[in-house]
Amino acid sequence: MSLQSYEAIYDHGQMKWLGDKPQVEEARVIVTILSGPDAITTSVKHQPSKRIAGKGKIIGDIISPAAPIEEWNCAK
Repeated sequence: MSLQSYEAIYDHGQMKWLGDKPQVEEARVIVTILSGPDAITTSVKHQPSKRIAGKGKIIGDIISPAAPIEEWNCAK
């Protein structure tokens, strides 16, 4: 017996495969329920409130790092 993983969303009694689907007629499955904001990926695009449109300001350089590379511990 070998285990293989496939990702799907269970929606109203139907499986919606997010990638390849298993090439079997019958299978025993284990279901993991994910909760929280990352549980279901949707195609809904959220927009910011129109009340804040045009009120943001960019101050300073947004491309360069705030600290020099020599001070980064992750590169060591």
